[in-house]
Amino acid sequence: MTDHFRYVAGVYDRIIRPPDPERLIRILKLPVAGPILDLGGGTGRVSSRLRSLVGGAVVTDFSLPMLRQTAAKGGLLPVRAMGEALPFPDGTFDRVLIVDALHHFRNQKDAIRESLRVLKPGGRLAIEEPDIRRFVVRAVAFLENLILMRSRFYTPMQIMALIEGQGLTARIEGYYFFRVWIVADKKS
Repeated sequence: MTDHFRYVAGVYDRIIRPPDPERLIRILKLPVAGPILDLGGGTGRVSSRLRSLVGGAVVTDFSLPMLRQTAAKGGLLPVRAMGEALPFPDGTFDRVLIVDALHHFRNQKDAIRESLRVLKPGGRLAIEEPDIRRFVVRAVAFLENLILMRSRFYTPMQIMALIEGQGLTARIEGYYFFRVWIVADKKS
């Protein structure tokens, strides 16, 4: 598998803005005492803003150069892992966060299954993903496929169906520009 992100790791945080921290806090229902997982979290640009509100943050990604950026931030645990096969025991995390990454996983259904497996009972899965129904996202999807990233974008309803296929109820938490937040709470 080609690591396209190795080319942009050093400048990624300067060109890709993280979500609004207040929105993140609200969507994730922070603070929490336990750890969070930033799945496909790259440089840790999102979870680094949440460190003081959680009992630890783990950032997983396939790209080693991106994870080096995570390590440089301090206070985050970078772990190289595929979203479809996470190296954590069941029920490890209070929150699982996937920001602008679901479309990069090879198998979105397996990544969601794994996300829910490592989520504690009573925990929350929050996914922010570009809405493929928007023209600008379709253009980005075309470009990513042109450079052989093999990205696969789903509509919000398809993402919700993947979550609901695992036995949880998913809902759209909000639309912001061309992105959508989808959340699901795991029963206690």
